[in-house]
Amino acid sequence: MPVSGYDPEDIDDMLESRLTDGEKAEFLTDAEWEAYRRGDESLVDLLEGSEIERIFDRDAAVDEE
Repeated sequence: MPVSGYDPEDIDDMLESRLTDGEKAEFLTDAEWEAYRRGDESLVDLLEGSEIERIFDRDAAVDEE
């Protein structure tokens, strides 16, 4: 789902850079990850809003330390 004022590719790049290998396996099936890598899907579309928030909140907490 596009968010007004944000480039979905930038958000996908940011999410991918913040996802650990364990989180990739936790949040996405192998088929979903491959669909993303092929460009058929975006992480914004594949991940739940709560998962995206969790990823960003975790990194924000680390940045504050």
